[in-house]
Amino acid sequence: MTASPLQALTHDFLETEARIREGGGAKAIQRQHEKGRLTARERIALLVDSSSSPDGAPAAHPPLPPDTFQELGLWAAHGMYTEHGGAPAAGVVTGIGTIHGRKWMIIANDATVKAGAFFPMTCKKIIRAQQIAQMARLPLVYLVDSAGVFLPLQEDVFPDTDDFGRIFRNNAVLSADGIPQIAAIMGYCVAGGGYLPVLCDTLLMTEGSGLYLAGPALVKAAIGQQVTDEELGGAAMHAAISGTIDFKEKDDQSCIHRLRSLMEKYGLPRVAASTQHRGGTASGESRASTLSSFRDARDAYTIFTDTPGRQYDVRDLLACIVDARAVPNDDGHESLAPDFDEYKPDYGQSLVCGYAHIGGHAVGIVANQKKLTTRQMPGGKAGPSKSTNMPGVIYDDSADKAARFIMDCNQRKIPLLFLHDTTGFMVGRDSEQGGIIRAGAKMVNAMANCIVPKIVVILGGSYGAGNYAMCGRAFDQFLAFAWPSAKCAVMGANQATGTLATIEEAARKRRGETIDEETHKQILAAIHASYTEQADIRHAAARGWLDRIIEPHQTRDELIAALDTANQGWNYDRDFKTGILQT
Repeated sequence: MTASPLQALTHDFLETEARIREGGGAKAIQRQHEKGRLTARERIALLVDSSSSPDGAPAAHPPLPPDTFQELGLWAAHGMYTEHGGAPAAGVVTGIGTIHGRKWMIIANDATVKAGAFFPMTCKKIIRAQQIAQMARLPLVYLVDSAGVFLPLQEDVFPDTDDFGRIFRNNAVLSADGIPQIAAIMGYCVAGGGYLPVLCDTLLMTEGSGLYLAGPALVKAAIGQQVTDEELGGAAMHAAISGTIDFKEKDDQSCIHRLRSLMEKYGLPRVAASTQHRGGTASGESRASTLSSFRDARDAYTIFTDTPGRQYDVRDLLACIVDARAVPNDDGHESLAPDFDEYKPDYGQSLVCGYAHIGGHAVGIVANQKKLTTRQMPGGKAGPSKSTNMPGVIYDDSADKAARFIMDCNQRKIPLLFLHDTTGFMVGRDSEQGGIIRAGAKMVNAMANCIVPKIVVILGGSYGAGNYAMCGRAFDQFLAFAWPSAKCAVMGANQATGTLATIEEAARKRRGETIDEETHKQILAAIHASYTEQADIRHAAARGWLDRIIEPHQTRDELIAALDTANQGWNYDRDFKTGILQT
């Protein structure tokens, strides 16, 4: 059977991800092993629950299933820093792992990539992980193995509010907020980076590791003192003399064993206990273990299309994601249907809103509709008239509906899921006179002030103000996923190319250049290629504008893991308020 375009694209993405997970490559991994140390991913595989593959062999080379380890920011720095040899995954592995039944945020330096040095995107990736942990009150564990700042880029790493120092600021704020943090040094931790583990609650260190503000060479140059690594900052010194570390461990394996033992001894909520909250069952068995979706998850590959001129009904995709439920038939028997109660289905049809269960979690869904829909307009003497809504476009009545729905989900204290496939808000005279700006502002206001977790999946397009209204990156997303088919930009490449080409040609004409037909075509082609590359979701993922690119058929599992994480420690007991709503 021929693979669908989305399946083929997903396969290409998976091949690239496998290469990214190799970090600095086979030789760098070998060097790490020759030092008697594990790689970052090997450490994580030992740390999280169920860290064995089906045949019982250690899962040293993830991907692990999302309920075990949901990696975030894998594509960070993809295609960047090429002049410095690149930085796969920005030289750090971050993600949400299950350890003794609890969700933890894991941050692990990858010493196979430039000795774990910090690039600009390394800082941004770690800060994002800390933000997610703070939102859901996730405890954090840091597996430290880093040479510190990547000096050739120090001006972009060192000083700003989303740079190196912000990580340590977050350490202190998280600690003050009562969120547990544990650090394990399993390699080098030098210069300013030394503050990260020492700002944590508990600190472990392996023999042969180093923790100091300045290495032996710098100490000799600065003060003329000759000193060994161990005297300056070895595990034995910090355990017996400085008293900086709490536990000295022989090697990586014993350190991780100790970590798991310490992490078990926290009075924190467990994921298993979350089956009793917000849509869970009162018994000990999770709804997620007994329920499945109404449609096969792989149907998503044939339902979805981004081919121009073709449409799909987003409700069909929702049937692949939400739980199935039994509904009574006219004959007294029951049949299965998607567990989805659609909100105002006949009004504002370019957005589909509704209440659902996903893995037993109650959730509100806002999704762009990707088929033609009908709008019934109020009429005068002639009676009501009808108009047609274009697929993926947000109209004023849809924005009004979504704003009201979002407010209701905050009242109910349930997470919100936004499914993006939009070209943006409707433009033109009729739309402007109908109050599209007012309605869009109302939706943005309600969404921006949410007190519940906001989870995003970009399926296809996420353009312009449509991205904002559907909870774009700027609006405090809890987690943001994307399919390989996703695109994110101010507008589509075809629309942008004409505008940008006009601007470019006008600038050239002012310089006295003549624009003939061939030059016009060259300008159009160059701009279209550049804009298409920037709209590709890999461009966004490389810059940290989303957290995880996922396989479409795993969307339900990814969302269940995300909802498990959010509901482990999310503070729902806050007052929901909005700013002024233009009515």
